[in-house]
Amino acid sequence: MNEKEIHLRDYLRIIAKRKSTILTFFIITFTIVVIGTLTATPLYKASTKMLVEKSDSKPLLLNDYPIHFDPEFLETQFQIIKSNSVAKRVVELLSLDTNYYSEFLGKDPSPSLFGRILSWFSDLFSVMTKITGIHDRKAEDAASDAQEETLSPADSIAQIISSTISVEPVRNSRVVEVSYLSENPILAKLIVNTVAKAYIEEVLEMRMRASGYSVSWMSRKAEEERVKLDKAENALQQYIRDKDIVTIEDRVAIIPQKMAELSTQLTKAEAKRKELEALYKKLAVLPESEAETIPNVYLSKTYQSIQEQILKSEQNIAEVSKKYGKKHPVMKRSLGELQGLKEKKSVEIERVVKSVLNDFELAKTNEDDLRGLLLETKAEAVNLNEKFIQYGILKREVDTNRHLYNALVTKIKEQRITEKIQPVNVWVIDAAETPDRPAKPRKKLNILLGMLLGVFGGIGLVFFIEYLDNTIKSPEGVEENLRIPVLGVIPFSKKKNQRIENIVVDEPSSLVTENYRALRTSVMLSSADQPPKKILVTSMASGEGKTTTAANLASTIAKTGKNVLLIDADLRRPRLHKVFNLENTSGLSTFLSGISNGDILQKSAVGNLSIMTSGPIPPIPSELLNSSRMDKLVKTLSSKFDHIIFDSAPVMSVTDSQILIRFIDSIIVVVKSGRTTYEAAQKGLKILKDIDSHPIGMVINAVDTKHDGINHYYGYDGYCSRTADPS
Repeated sequence: MNEKEIHLRDYLRIIAKRKSTILTFFIITFTIVVIGTLTATPLYKASTKMLVEKSDSKPLLLNDYPIHFDPEFLETQFQIIKSNSVAKRVVELLSLDTNYYSEFLGKDPSPSLFGRILSWFSDLFSVMTKITGIHDRKAEDAASDAQEETLSPADSIAQIISSTISVEPVRNSRVVEVSYLSENPILAKLIVNTVAKAYIEEVLEMRMRASGYSVSWMSRKAEEERVKLDKAENALQQYIRDKDIVTIEDRVAIIPQKMAELSTQLTKAEAKRKELEALYKKLAVLPESEAETIPNVYLSKTYQSIQEQILKSEQNIAEVSKKYGKKHPVMKRSLGELQGLKEKKSVEIERVVKSVLNDFELAKTNEDDLRGLLLETKAEAVNLNEKFIQYGILKREVDTNRHLYNALVTKIKEQRITEKIQPVNVWVIDAAETPDRPAKPRKKLNILLGMLLGVFGGIGLVFFIEYLDNTIKSPEGVEENLRIPVLGVIPFSKKKNQRIENIVVDEPSSLVTENYRALRTSVMLSSADQPPKKILVTSMASGEGKTTTAANLASTIAKTGKNVLLIDADLRRPRLHKVFNLENTSGLSTFLSGISNGDILQKSAVGNLSIMTSGPIPPIPSELLNSSRMDKLVKTLSSKFDHIIFDSAPVMSVTDSQILIRFIDSIIVVVKSGRTTYEAAQKGLKILKDIDSHPIGMVINAVDTKHDGINHYYGYDGYCSRTADPS
């Protein structure tokens, strides 16, 4: 469906339409408010103001948050003030259960106006649930159990006070206003002042309890931590003795330096071993003549001495050879000395080679020794580290336990020092005075609110009723929601004892008659070729005005000079014979059943209009309407009359209308404004559509044109002809 744009006039139309409902609601509501206000018991209000601040003391172990980060502080204090504990203190301090028993329990409390209204609705709901059988068995059992638990007078009064005391913060301050309402102004002052006193006492007692709990808890925890500390210290000392941690500490300090020195020595030994190994391998493969070029050989002092002797011997031989020949004894002796020196040089070279080998083997042994010593030192370091890891674990456990124990002991001392400091500072700024005038009921305000509630509540009620109302009321709604043209709108007649069924004849100049003429025009123009000849008038349900519409439509058509026949085809609840004051002994039913074959048509007071009444009600009307005699009857009558109008049974009640559709060429559906719902109309139209029948339009009957805003639908706007039918 397309959404319809709603204007202000639509709201005003709804208000005007249901103004009686608004007026009734206003009168009832305003009367209840006025009576409730005038009969309400005056209540006096006493108030006191207190400054509530939080102390900077930190009595609890973990209470280290500043006040600025405690936004729930004031709300917590409000709940304490309204608590049952404070109320019990008030009862005890003022002896309310004895001195003022009658003020609280001696008579039924007078509820407020709205409380009584809610009570009335609650009682009404209880009655309805009992009637319908819808009730909560568990709730009843709980209520009975609650009644069995009888409270003492003091507890009952305390509950009344805690539920009625009012606590409100003063904006942008830490000031709290405590108020109490009572029928007795003196009692109101006493209670509200005593509430402030009881609140201070309650907070102090809570502080003492909290302090005691805190000290007790911390003392137990301190003892537990002391036992843990003793065990940890004993375990640490035992480990120090078993592992000789004191001596090990000195060794641990030396080991890194020792490892560094051994690593340096090993590096040097390894380099020296490699150098000697390379030299030895070189000397082992060199001939003696090339070995003399090795520094280890030619740097040897023995080798150098022998080499000098060889040079001198060679010089001597050179001089002697100038004087003597080779075989001369002097020459032979010199040559022999030279040969001896060369042999000594060879021996010296061999000695140097052997010394290099010895140095290489010694360097290798030294390297192996240093490497083994370094590995032993590393293993010792690892062993010492493992011992020190366990030592560190035990020592940290001792330190942790000692820190917790010392912290608890310190907190216990602080707690005992601050026991006398009040954690919540409260000052009474303004003590309550005896009120000299009642605070409730506020008569002028209540009456004004009653008027506003009556007006706006009534308006809201009618809008809600209108929202729930899904009935057909206007042509626009029909065309928008049902997609079917509206042939006519018949206004609701407010005249008493008016025979609306024949109003066209009785009151030809009335507004209703004028609308029936408009309906006639719409029906005659509904077909492009020629006006419909056989017209079926039906509705969705009984009581929607189909008979009235059929009778008046037939009369208006007959007044145009056309020969019209009106047939009462509603064989279940016929009414046309009553509308036209005719006999009904014979008619459609007698003809279809074969009882009568003669003239069953009757003349009416309207010229050119003939009536065929229904006749006696048959047992099975649908079988008669579906007979061949009905087909022959319609064909015969069609040749004699210009228009035949059938007043048929409702579509949704029986199948009679569906049977008659095959004999007619046009269907008019009648709905009643404010009664026929859109759902019912849609279902009825679907029934017709399912048998391939489409109504030419719809007639909205009994429309309140003034309130439904459709005076102008056909352009009359309240105007109608005061003359007779011009036709």
